[in-house]
Amino acid sequence: MRTYRYFLLLFWVGQPYPTLSTPLSKRTSGFPAKKRALELSGNSKNELNRSKRSWMWNQFFLLEEYTGSDYQYVGKLHSDQDRGDGSLKYILSGDGAGDLFIINENTGDIQATKRLDREEKPVYILRAQAINRRTGRPVEPESEFIIKIHDINDNEPIFTKEVYTATVPEMSDVGTFVVQVTATDADDPTYGNSAKVVYSILQGQPYFSVESETGIIKTALLNMDRENREQYQVVIQAKDMGGQMGGLSGTTTVNITLTDVNDNPPRFPQSSYQFKTPESSPPGTPIGRIKASDADVGENAEIEYSITDGEGLDMFDVITDQETQEGIITVKKLLDFEKKKVYTLKVEASNPHVEPRFLYLGPFKDSATVRIVVEDVDEPPVFSKLAYILQIREDAQINTTIGSVTAQDPDAARNPVKYSVDRHTDMDRIFNIDSGNGSIFTSKLLDRETLLWHNITVIATEINNPKQSSRVPLYIKVLDVNDNAPEFAEFYETFVCEKAKADQLIQTLRAVDKDDPYSGHQFSFSLAPEAASGSNFTIQDNKDNTAGILTRKNGYNRHEMSTYLLPVVISDNDYPVQSSTGTVTVRVCACDHHGNMQSCHAEALIHPTGLSTGALVAILLCIVILLVTVVLFAALRRQRKKEPLIISKEDIRDNIVSYNDEGGGEEDTQAFDIGTLRNPEAIEDSKLRRDIVPEALFLPRRTPTARDNTDVRDFINQRLKENDTDPTAPPYDSLATYAYEGTGSVADSLSSLESVTTDGDQDYDYLSDWGPRFKKLADMYGGVDSDKDS
Repeated sequence: MRTYRYFLLLFWVGQPYPTLSTPLSKRTSGFPAKKRALELSGNSKNELNRSKRSWMWNQFFLLEEYTGSDYQYVGKLHSDQDRGDGSLKYILSGDGAGDLFIINENTGDIQATKRLDREEKPVYILRAQAINRRTGRPVEPESEFIIKIHDINDNEPIFTKEVYTATVPEMSDVGTFVVQVTATDADDPTYGNSAKVVYSILQGQPYFSVESETGIIKTALLNMDRENREQYQVVIQAKDMGGQMGGLSGTTTVNITLTDVNDNPPRFPQSSYQFKTPESSPPGTPIGRIKASDADVGENAEIEYSITDGEGLDMFDVITDQETQEGIITVKKLLDFEKKKVYTLKVEASNPHVEPRFLYLGPFKDSATVRIVVEDVDEPPVFSKLAYILQIREDAQINTTIGSVTAQDPDAARNPVKYSVDRHTDMDRIFNIDSGNGSIFTSKLLDRETLLWHNITVIATEINNPKQSSRVPLYIKVLDVNDNAPEFAEFYETFVCEKAKADQLIQTLRAVDKDDPYSGHQFSFSLAPEAASGSNFTIQDNKDNTAGILTRKNGYNRHEMSTYLLPVVISDNDYPVQSSTGTVTVRVCACDHHGNMQSCHAEALIHPTGLSTGALVAILLCIVILLVTVVLFAALRRQRKKEPLIISKEDIRDNIVSYNDEGGGEEDTQAFDIGTLRNPEAIEDSKLRRDIVPEALFLPRRTPTARDNTDVRDFINQRLKENDTDPTAPPYDSLATYAYEGTGSVADSLSSLESVTTDGDQDYDYLSDWGPRFKKLADMYGGVDSDKDS
């Protein structure tokens, strides 16, 4: 058997609040008057056995928000192994050990160093242990205990929202739900009444009430009218401790808006309205606006207008402006001052959305009387018809009357009217009109085949007021007369095979006629009388406006007769009968055994595989022309080479001779001066004009210069002298270039070859190391150096 040691935990009550503990099996009704030792023992199976004492404590209470100046005393640890000689050391670990909770390692006293807040952490789990200072080994098993923070009422109720917003329909019954507010208390709801919240209303009575336990706000007054008051501000208080005195409280504001219901009918501000409109107002013209007022808003204030009674039910209409909720009275039909001058209407305004529970308030509609006065207007003449349709035969003579139009002034004055034709619609002036009675007659001959319909416009104008005029369309149809003879539908050119048989169909003929008879076309075909006898072909009329050309004999010879001209007479059956003669060309051709044409020319038998004579002549003519052109071109070039350079003795400036040389350009006013390319120091004062023939030859005086490159300068001067003194050397304004650059610019040469400052020798052997591309340069300069050395 193992020997168990005992670990005593002594917890003292810290002032000024008592410390309570809870046993495992049951809870005592207080703390014992004397200190109680807690024995903790165990075996290898971690079983807890009590010895010496019948109680084992595992939970302790400590009040939050301690306000004392000293540390708050929690309790004391003590082991039965402690002899009081300081050989044992007490250690505390777990939640807040060493920071929030400290222990005197010698005496085992535990203290709280800070104010504890249950809302931050309600429970702390700690572990206690006693160890030997010398060996560092525990003398007791580690014991765990709980410190629970005991709640006090230190938190006021807080609403979930600072401001609530709610709506409720107006005219609601008492007790209608509005909104529910909620407040929370951070205190412990399981201990006392610190977290028990009670709601009350501080502001908003007698309109609203609140349930004390749930925070539900309800209506408390009957028939609250939005039109009288729309916004309400209610203040709700939440108080803990069950609402008892001394409890903490919090408040919130609830903004309640009454929403609109259709509890107000529309009302006209006046019982009658009067408007004026001219009789010339077209349909759809607005005459005036009326508006009924409605105290409601939104769709509850929407109004529909209608004409329910009156003299102008069919003459006027009313529509609703959806934006302004006004009724717009418009013209429905054309008005006539001469027929009716005043109309009286009954207009009704009603709500389209009605709530049945408010029908007891009366009908949700109202009516008003509208009087409309029609004003007289000087109106233009009115034609008896909206459009006129007339007919006339195309063979009508000039000045034939077609028909007439009629218009009159609709006003009471009945002003006289004159008629005219709008010439923009009758550019050819084919028709005319009598200005007095409106009779339409022709002024030119008509042709139905050219134009079937004539669409013109007739104008009627008041004589006393020319500004008043009206127009009417006039459609004139030209009736057909049989004045055109039928003719072939196309040009017919056909062929007949040499081996054709008698009565063989070789072509079908069709005809057309510009006329359009009422009963349709009926054409007849026949050979012309002069060709009817002895013809090699016959015409067969098919009685369906077509005819066929048939052969009259067996076999045809194209060498005897290659082409036949067959005159055909085409007649119509209308009155008067019209006829015409058309010619059909029939060629005799060679055909294969299927009747397909192969050749229709007689010369094809003579030259079956060669070219025709005309083609050969054309080819030879082209060859001759080409040869003549080549000979003439060669002769002209030979003659041009023999021409002298200067043809006449006239001033050479009058002739243009191109030498493919470039002169002095636009700025050359005195011929080209080669001195611009020479050293300025070598320019002579006396120069010859080279753009004209010099009259006298003289040698210019030259000042010799002793400069380097003398041999090159002498060469150029000599050539210049020869050029200047030779008047026959053309042209006189040409440029003679002798590759002399001069001595260079004032800045001297930038070449590296002249960059040496002395006349000493320079070694150019490095040029030979630059490769084959510099071999020539290396030979030149390397050879010079060798010559100097020799």
